[in-house]
Amino acid sequence: MSDDFEQEKLRRLQRAMYSRSLSKRLRRRARRDLKPISHQVSSDWTKKEEYTPGSSVAPRSIRATRSILWWVLGIALTFFIFSAGVFVYFFTVGSGGIVAAPGNIDITVRGPLSVIGGEPAELQVTVVNRNQAPLELADLIIEYPEGTRSPSDFLTDLPRQRISLGSIEPGGRRQGTVSAIFIGAEGVRENVHVELEYRVADSSAIFISETDYNISFASAPVSVSIQSNEEIVSGQAVVINATVTSNVHTILKDVLVEAIFPFGFTLESANPSPSFEDKALWEVGDLEPGRKYEINIRGRIEGQTGDERIFRINAGTRKELKGDKIDVLLAEGLHRTSIARPFIGLDIGLNKQSGDNPAAALPGETVNVSISWVNNLSTTITDAVIVANLDGFTIDGRSVRTTDGFYRSTDNTVLWDKSTTRGELQTLTPGQRGSVSFSFEIPPEQDLLNARDAKLTITIHAAGKRSAQVGVPETLQATAKRDVKLESNLQFVVQGFYYANPFGSVGPLPPKVNEETTYAIVFTVANTSNRIEDAVLTATLPPYVRWIGVYSPSGERLDFIASDGGVRWDMGDIAPGAGVGSAPPRQVAFAVGFTPSASQIGQEPPLIRDLQLTGFDSFVEKTIFREHIDVTTNLLDDPGFSTTESQVAPLE
Repeated sequence: MSDDFEQEKLRRLQRAMYSRSLSKRLRRRARRDLKPISHQVSSDWTKKEEYTPGSSVAPRSIRATRSILWWVLGIALTFFIFSAGVFVYFFTVGSGGIVAAPGNIDITVRGPLSVIGGEPAELQVTVVNRNQAPLELADLIIEYPEGTRSPSDFLTDLPRQRISLGSIEPGGRRQGTVSAIFIGAEGVRENVHVELEYRVADSSAIFISETDYNISFASAPVSVSIQSNEEIVSGQAVVINATVTSNVHTILKDVLVEAIFPFGFTLESANPSPSFEDKALWEVGDLEPGRKYEINIRGRIEGQTGDERIFRINAGTRKELKGDKIDVLLAEGLHRTSIARPFIGLDIGLNKQSGDNPAAALPGETVNVSISWVNNLSTTITDAVIVANLDGFTIDGRSVRTTDGFYRSTDNTVLWDKSTTRGELQTLTPGQRGSVSFSFEIPPEQDLLNARDAKLTITIHAAGKRSAQVGVPETLQATAKRDVKLESNLQFVVQGFYYANPFGSVGPLPPKVNEETTYAIVFTVANTSNRIEDAVLTATLPPYVRWIGVYSPSGERLDFIASDGGVRWDMGDIAPGAGVGSAPPRQVAFAVGFTPSASQIGQEPPLIRDLQLTGFDSFVEKTIFREHIDVTTNLLDDPGFSTTESQVAPLE
């Protein structure tokens, strides 16, 4: 219908446009001006949704059911809250609760807030039953701190105590006093735990009410004091005096004292000696009131200058009578000390070589010892004394020489003081330097035939005085030490033989031009005090000497290098004492042939040359080097040989 209406409008408009009568009546309408319109274009595609007011689409029957459910849920929540309240009231306050609740039992502990360790202390315990039912089979349990002892027997450990209270009626009150000896160090706080175990009628369950009581120790049953230097020089002797004193009015039973040493400390002696071999632990036994137990400890400490060391001395008791450790600590003593520079710096020079490494010396050699000193303190040192002690193999006191000291043969020491140094050691100002010296001779080889890995230790002790300072001794000491090791006297001999040739000699003697004469060359090696490792003897045959290739014994490693005429004997290790006394030396013999030239007429040409022996002294830790002169045709060691047979003769 709407389409017909639109068509009719179009037809009427068409007739009006083409009609002559109506066209004149048509007017030209004024045109409107066009204006630019700007549009905001979004970078995203969006679509604006039309607002649709909310509406309920559920049927009325569903809405009614939902309303009923909300009412049911509210009623159920209210009932639950009410039931929970009734339950709580019934089982706590009401008649349905525990007839004897622990919260209705008062346990009160009264006593000293601070106790003296090692002396009996009393605690008053009160129990009040505020329940409406009686407490049956009630037991009071008291748990004491570790180390608590029985007041009737100090050796008896008292870890806990159970006291039967029987039945406690409603509103009933039980009160009593307990006594114990508490053990602890001064200032330490401990806890006493008190429990009441009980049952109720018609029940086998055990109920517990508990409380705690704190105590602190006003003083320890014993006190530990330590006396020693606050400054210790590394390597020097340390003396520690420890004193354990009883502070109580009763006898302390089975007391132990333990020393805990810092790193670098070596225990040398103690008076009295420790009760156990493997630890610094002393069994003091019973310590009576006011009695003191003193221990003197001596040792040495090593460390770097400026390091701090702490010595600990503990006193306590043990749980078992034969125990080897402190289980309950009664008191602890600490002593802090620092490693200081030696008050006098000492340096020992041996044959003009300083340092700490050992020096080596051969039998019969003179050893020159110089001792350099310097005052390292910022204060003046007075009455300085320097002592050198020689300890090791025996030296001849007649060989000791010193220009500024005194040799005391009774104890083998050299002494320097203000009298021997013309007052130089009387006063040492800060930074002052100086030196003293002496010399001695190593015993000859015949006196050291049986010496093995022998050494002589030179120990230097210096002492002096200065104005006393807090914690620093007035008399000071310093020590230095250095060893002189006896170097093994490794020797070798090279001989040539014609008449005593073990291989048999061939050729004229004296040797003649262009004719070969055979000889035997014998190497003999002896060693005295120390084991020699990797020993090698080398030599060279001249071009006119021929290696025949025969040697003895065949088990020795003897090689000939044809390219350069070298001879090498690898001996390996040489035992100490080889070739000394009746012990056989290391020896090898080999054959050579000598063909002289006309240019050698009238000469005694070498048969072997460039003779060298090297080896490592395992004790001295030093490589030893020995040389030997060339062996010529002048066979001085050959029995029956005449010097007229040594020179090369012309061919007849």
